[in-house]
Amino acid sequence: MPAGLPGDSAVNNAGNPNLGVPVIFDPISGPKGSPLDHRTFGAWDAVTRVPATIASTGNQTISTGAMSTGIGLSSDNIMGVNPNTRPQTAPGAIFQAGFDDNLVPGNVPTYAAGGPPPVVASNAVNSTRLYIGGGRSPAQDPVTHVGTPNPYTVGISICSAGRGGSRDGGTLGQGFPLKMVTATGTVAVGAAVEAGFGNRSTRSVVTGESVFGSSTAQNGVIS
Repeated sequence: MPAGLPGDSAVNNAGNPNLGVPVIFDPISGPKGSPLDHRTFGAWDAVTRVPATIASTGNQTISTGAMSTGIGLSSDNIMGVNPNTRPQTAPGAIFQAGFDDNLVPGNVPTYAAGGPPPVVASNAVNSTRLYIGGGRSPAQDPVTHVGTPNPYTVGISICSAGRGGSRDGGTLGQGFPLKMVTATGTVAVGAAVEAGFGNRSTRSVVTGESVFGSSTAQNGVIS
C-alpha cells in the first residue's frame, strides 16, 4: 500500500504526491507499484502452497506504506559546525550527529582511508542492511519446507518524499533515496545541495551545513 504524505491532498496522494511534511518509507512498499504495494490474491498454488498475487490497479491512499521512523533520518535534520565540533569540519559535525558523510541510508557503506571522522567512499545495495535475511527467499521446497534467503541487490535504499520531493519515480514502483550531503554555498529549499540531491529541509542551508538530501534520480527497479 503506497505511503500517503501527511499534509498533501487526497487527490495528490491518489496520484504521485510531493507536498506536505517530508517522510521516509520502505522502498518495497512505499512507492506505488512497488513489490508490496496493494495486491489482490489469485488462485492457490498446491505446490508452493501460496496464492498467486496480482498487482492492483487501485491505490490504497489511507495507508502508511510501511512508513519508517529511523532516528534522525529526516530532511529536517540540519547539521552544522559548532564550537564543540571535533574536528571543525562538516564530516566532523555529521559524525557528531551520529551519521557519516556521503551515507545512503539502507545501503552498505565502504569507507575512504583515514578518519575519524569516517567518510563514505561508496554505497552498495544489499537488502540484508534493512531486512532480516534480506527480505526475500524463493518458494519453500515442498518436501523439505526450506527456502534460502536471496537478498535484493538493486533498488533498496530508504526513500523519502514531501516538500517538493515526489513519492513515485518511473512506473515500476521506484522511490527516491536519501544521501548525506554538504552545502558549498547557500542552497534554497528545493535546490540541489550536491549534484542530484535536493534540499527538502525547512529552510535554506548555508556553506558547511549538511542534510539528508533527496535524490532527483529514482532507485533502480528492485531485484
